[in-house]
Amino acid sequence: MGFEAFLYRDTIIWIASFLLGGLAFALGPIAIVYLLMPLKTRQLVGKAKAPIECAMDPIGDSWIRYGVVFYLYALMFLAFDVDVLFLFPVVLVYDSPTFAGSARDFIEIVMFVGILALAVVYAWIKGVFKWERKTYQR
Repeated sequence: MGFEAFLYRDTIIWIASFLLGGLAFALGPIAIVYLLMPLKTRQLVGKAKAPIECAMDPIGDSWIRYGVVFYLYALMFLAFDVDVLFLFPVVLVYDSPTFAGSARDFIEIVMFVGILALAVVYAWIKGVFKWERKTYQR
């Protein structure tokens, strides 16, 4: 009973400390904001029905069309994020001596990265990486 009880108590202490740490990280910022927020400083007269975002008055109509460039940029990020995740196991396999000398595997990886490079070239030709500034009139 002596050693098993020690391991059980040690495990419970670790679980409790991680639980308390997670709760502190989750609820701590909320408590800090609640304690430090200014009270009664907002001008609410005549603005009860007005849409606000980030405590700023909106500029123009809220139903604007976003350019397709934003979505294409997000898709490019997602594609490269997933592809980097696929390249991590390749790096681990090439660390072992059994796969280090294989030229076929290296050619497959070069083809994989080459297809990614073609995707970047295609996006570049389509103008995904050009950001045009829009000016709004007040």
